[in-house]
Order: sequence, then structure tokens, then C-alpha cells
Amino acid sequence: MEFKNTENQINLILSSERATTLLAESLARSTKANSTILLYGQVGVGKTFFARKFIQEILLRHGIYEDVPSPTYTLIQTYETPKVDIWHADLYRLVSYEDIIELGLIDAFDSNICLVEWPEKLEKNIPLNAVKIELSHHLEGERICTLTCEDEKVMTKLKLIIKKLENDI
Repeated sequence: MEFKNTENQINLILSSERATTLLAESLARSTKANSTILLYGQVGVGKTFFARKFIQEILLRHGIYEDVPSPTYTLIQTYETPKVDIWHADLYRLVSYEDIIELGLIDAFDSNICLVEWPEKLEKNIPLNAVKIELSHHLEGERICTLTCEDEKVMTKLKLIIKKLENDI
């Protein structure tokens, strides 16, 4: 992983699936209820892969072994743990904001861990503490990953997580 940080964003080059997995697992270990991860990027860039590794890390911490499929057709997959529920949403196929309301996703932000693919459909209803992760293709097998958050405390925490990863790799 290569790192380049500014005050309001963190830019990484993820050189492999293993690097993406390390990032997802590290973020998962520091995530608690009332946390939202928004995953931006083109089709096939690795949003679902990231979400899968993130969710599996949380489930494994609770001794839960469960398949984590893409919610492309179900729209939302939920996972229960003893401490918090995890919502994984794929909004790609939704046509209106009212559809999101019907799914209960906006209410889920208040007390669950939520991962949202295609969050552009949320319009302006994004939690202040949401971590925005944008993935894009780079060189073959590599991804550019940009992390941002409007909440200064969350951003500081993200920088510490990334700094620790930098030392471990």
C-alpha cells in the first residue's frame, strides 16, 4: 500500500486483494454501532469485495461463520451479531429515494453498522459520521482508494488506523 494523506482525505494505492482485505478488516475492527461506510466506484471495482471482507471480520469476531453474498438483487442483506446488526445495501437498481425510505435504510443508520454500495442514491441523507470510500482502477490489479469523512473525530481515527497499517506492511 502506498499512502498520501491530506487534512480531509486519505489516498491509498491498494496493490492487491490482500491489501484491500487488510484495509477492510482493520476498519471493521474499529467500527461500532451507528457507523456508516459508503462505497463509491464503477461496476467491478471491488465495492462488494471490500464489504464482504469488512462484514466477515465483524462476524468472525463473534464466532459467526456466514456467507456474505452481494445484495444486488435482494437490495439489502442483514447480519445479526450479539452487539449490533450489520446492513449491507446495494442501491444500484433503485429508481427513487422513496424506495430507500421503504427499505428502512435511513432509520438503520441510527443504530446499526451500514455499508452502502451506490450511495449516490441517498441524495443528501448521508450521516455526518459516514466514511466515504471511493475505489477506482489503477494499474493492473491495483486500486486507488480515497477515504473521506466530514466528522473530524472519525477522520482522526481513520488516520490512526491507516498509520498502523502502514507500519504493518
